Amino acid sequence: MRLSPRSVPVRVLENGGRVVFFAAIGIVSSSGGNLPPLSVVAGIVVLAAALVAVWQTAYVRRFSYEVTEDTLDIDSGVLSRREREIPYERVQNVDISENVIQRPLGLAQVRIETAGGSGTEARLRYVTRTEAGRLQELLGERKRQVAGEADGEVAADEAGATVETETLFSLSGRELGILGVVSADLRLLGLASVVLSGFAPQVAARLQPGPNLVSLAGPALALLGLLGLWVVSAITAVLRYYSFELRRRADELRYERGLLQRYSGTIPVDKVQTLRLRENVLARALGYATLVIETAGYGPGQDGGAQSAVPLAKRERALALAREVEPVGAVAFERPPRRARTRYAARYTLAVTGLLAGLWVVNTLTGRLPLWYLAAGLLAAVPPAAHLAWRHRGYHVGEAHFVARNGFWRRETVVVPYDRVQTVADSQSAFQRRRDLGTVRVDTASSGGFFGSAAAAVDIDGDFAEELRERVHGRFRRALHRAAD
Repeated sequence: MRLSPRSVPVRVLENGGRVVFFAAIGIVSSSGGNLPPLSVVAGIVVLAAALVAVWQTAYVRRFSYEVTEDTLDIDSGVLSRREREIPYERVQNVDISENVIQRPLGLAQVRIETAGGSGTEARLRYVTRTEAGRLQELLGERKRQVAGEADGEVAADEAGATVETETLFSLSGRELGILGVVSADLRLLGLASVVLSGFAPQVAARLQPGPNLVSLAGPALALLGLLGLWVVSAITAVLRYYSFELRRRADELRYERGLLQRYSGTIPVDKVQTLRLRENVLARALGYATLVIETAGYGPGQDGGAQSAVPLAKRERALALAREVEPVGAVAFERPPRRARTRYAARYTLAVTGLLAGLWVVNTLTGRLPLWYLAAGLLAAVPPAAHLAWRHRGYHVGEAHFVARNGFWRRETVVVPYDRVQTVADSQSAFQRRRDLGTVRVDTASSGGFFGSAAAAVDIDGDFAEELRERVHGRFRRALHRAAD
């Protein structure tokens, strides 16, 4: 089987623009200010575009793939040939994407991700939309057959039974609108407000030197900048999750989303590493949350192996859907000791002091921040900020899952099944040792290492950290024994 011939013009458009651009840069840089005649420039550009068209035509014609009994075989390359065999048991995700150029042509890109891969294992650019759907179904069926044979069972597809598809979640128009409103990263908005409030008055002064107008135009420019960031993030979220739908079919979840760039992908339930319930402060106030499922693979339009199973839903509904994937029982969080709040207060005080020092230096060198000392008002926010940071942290050691919660501006609750744990480590920073505090991190294949996004019980009692580490490790060993039995 081969790529669609219609993929040639799409590939030429994608790659030809870059080649023509660099050709134009080369002509300008080598001309020494004396550009050659327009006919010569046009000839070089046409020649570059023709070479791209020839190369892409050859690539498409020499690209072939075959679905065999045990593997997906792919042969590719024009001058240097590459042959790959991908065993079905290694296939994790089969994702389909279509952008606004490919969709009218009936084309789609197929990405095949494998377990533990750091990137896309194979990419078919491009096949027809019908062929992409057929490959997604066929590879999923072969993967289930291999899994059934490994377990000594017959897969449902092989036995001739119909595999039913159940719709778990559809994003309504109202929820899509709310998603756009709450999608802004409020931490970035806060940073932007500090920067804009400091420099917007200077911009306003250059536009209109009147002091009264400057005092009004400065905050107005800062507000416009914040609103601009908010609008951009809202539009991005709406385009990304337009017409989102999550379905369950056999042992995998399937999702479709996107307006300009349409995605259709799979999430294998048996490859789930962690579940993450994310709530920024605005979504939390409205009672909404996002459910993110992490696998060990990598997928298009994703953050590593993270995939939004539910981009936005009422918190109770998001929790119910999380329990569809992992049977998480009732969770009772243990908070850090109260002395952790003192640590947070000291940290935030140092941050405000550093900001004041930076603004003072800028004003001393330029004289353009005469009201730099007003930032000292942030010190009044230190005690409540320290309390909120403490209040929104906690951990829970359940029978089958470890659960950790952290963050105020974007609170994240992470659920880790014990049989997915890879490492458990406790640590103490120099500042934590001063207050006899410690951190326990529970790492999985999707966490990105010790300094990645592992589930963490942060700032717990230092003497208890080692005991918690051993407790989680013991639950992990028992989970492995149960799976072996």
